[in-house]
Amino acid sequence: MTMIAARALALLTASALVLSACGGKDDKKAAPASTARAVSVGQIETRALGGGIEASGLLVARDEAVVGSELSGYRVARIYADEGDWVRAGQPLVQLDTTLLGAQIGQQAAVAAQAQAEAARVSGLDGQGVLSQEQIESRRYNAKAQAAALAELQTRQGRLTIVAPVGGRVIERGVKPGEIAGSGTTAWFRIVRDGLVELEADVNESDLAGLSVGQPATVTLPGGQQVSGAIRLVSPRVNADTRLGKVRIRLPVREDLRAGGFGKVTFGAGGAAVTAVPETAIRYDAEGLSVVTVDAQNRAHQAPVRTGRRGGGWVELVQGPAAGTRVIIGSAAFAGDGDLVKPQPVKAAN
Repeated sequence: MTMIAARALALLTASALVLSACGGKDDKKAAPASTARAVSVGQIETRALGGGIEASGLLVARDEAVVGSELSGYRVARIYADEGDWVRAGQPLVQLDTTLLGAQIGQQAAVAAQAQAEAARVSGLDGQGVLSQEQIESRRYNAKAQAAALAELQTRQGRLTIVAPVGGRVIERGVKPGEIAGSGTTAWFRIVRDGLVELEADVNESDLAGLSVGQPATVTLPGGQQVSGAIRLVSPRVNADTRLGKVRIRLPVREDLRAGGFGKVTFGAGGAAVTAVPETAIRYDAEGLSVVTVDAQNRAHQAPVRTGRRGGGWVELVQGPAAGTRVIIGSAAFAGDGDLVKPQPVKAAN
């Protein structure tokens, strides 16, 4: 081999080594980015705990008025309201037939007028001997009795019109045209006052201590609709057989809230705000409890923690990272300390 050929071969070999070295460095730099694991990331927050309790129950009227007739023997002439109608207090619901009572009032009015006239003719005759005192008092008493009988019939006439005792929504109508008042025991109308329907939930005795009046709650209807409400009443009594207590959830007036329907309730958080982390971010191993945080460069770091109360999918951090720190959710066990990750933000449980 000539000297020139040997030098050319040496230069080519050196160039290949340089290019190979450069390519190796680029590959080394690119490798971490290409192998970074995608992880779900949430945040440590300052929030109230105490929620997460679930129960079920029935939708009930907060106050229900039952309407019927105080009179018997009168035919239903007209009906002015039906199920689903909204009525105001004092609004006519049913009109009973006035024909029979009108005739009785006319007859009684004539009798009362005659009795009053007879009483008037003996006025001033006391002690004069024209009539005995007993006859005079009898006429006066009869006039008063007939006037009272007329007043009673007139009062009854006023009650031939059945009116709503409260304003609200009619949820049941049990009266029919032509029906005779007093012939049955079924309520003529049931009215939910102001249309207010609540959920009466059965809650385990052990969970009642974590609930308080005013605490938010979310009611889920069978169709999937969700309604926001708040606790109005926590019963002071627990059923001795079922160990359940009643909790009433105040709800807004809505057309899809029907008394007698079924609902599930999830109670929101209550109490003082604490530093908390999503429950799925807690890592359990031989060294104790920890979370895996994610720094600004998307590097994972294991941080030991001490936990406190739990509720609604969250855990109180008695000791650990500060609020606002990003933490890996769910897949924390697969991220090692110092690993490069690809954060995928997720919405944690409310």
